[in-house]
Amino acid sequence: MPQYILQTKELCKEFAHTAAVNRVSMNIQQGDIYGFIGENGAGKTTFMRMVAGLASPTSGTIKLFGQENLQAGRHHIGCTIENPALYKNMTARENLEIFRHAFGVKNTKSTDKVLSLMGLADTGRKRVGDFSLGMKQRLAIAVALLGNPQFLILDEPINGLDPVGIQELRNLFVQLNREQNITLLISSHILDELSRLATHYGFIDKGTIVKEITAEELENTCRKCVKLQVTDTAVLAHILDKRSLEYEILSDTQANVYGELVVSDVALELAEQNCRMFSVQEYEESLESYYLNLVGGGKHE
Repeated sequence: MPQYILQTKELCKEFAHTAAVNRVSMNIQQGDIYGFIGENGAGKTTFMRMVAGLASPTSGTIKLFGQENLQAGRHHIGCTIENPALYKNMTARENLEIFRHAFGVKNTKSTDKVLSLMGLADTGRKRVGDFSLGMKQRLAIAVALLGNPQFLILDEPINGLDPVGIQELRNLFVQLNREQNITLLISSHILDELSRLATHYGFIDKGTIVKEITAEELENTCRKCVKLQVTDTAVLAHILDKRSLEYEILSDTQANVYGELVVSDVALELAEQNCRMFSVQEYEESLESYYLNLVGGGKHE
């Protein structure tokens, strides 16, 4: 039997009779890295706030670690949602010590452990107000890790970071997941980064989950695309129609073709109709394009 870290059923949150989260049912199993994808205002942060106990649902249910006793379950959660309330005039260590006492964490070694893990052990007397954005992000995650959580909820943790900072956090998330068996729920607008670490995805639009899919299913579903440049796409379209292939005409000379395409056969038939093929480029549909097709009305079964 799968061990569920988070289960929500028909979870709703309304503000002034408008549903920010609308009947969201989500199941996250132990060991998952769940990528939560949606536009600003789609409901991601509101959903995470309800799970973390920072907002109350209008209706629906939440289970943590298979239990309806949320107070007990939330002791095993760490989260960074919206801007963390860090003390800018204090050092990283002083911040962590304040949060350690606030969280009731008795292990005095926890502060050193998370400082080292997050690469902040050498910040010394430097005030948090003088930290770079990446250092502040790492400190916020260090706060979330203080209580040795089994479940991390991270809202846009790599937003605004440079490529090096993004790579460092990505490696950290994979390390936490694989070495410490921490389950992660991560929202991000940087979909390419999510595609490098997520094991499952949930796509939310206007407060409603429109699709849940595993990384393996996504890989199998994402379509391959071949971009052809020819002298006349009208001739190409006629040939592709006979083969029942899906395509998109980009111009008089360029088209995208989806599915399995035997380029040599098409090139021969084009030549028979006095149409030349100049170039062939292969692509594979990205997580971003999959998402845009999904919320834009594209069909993915």
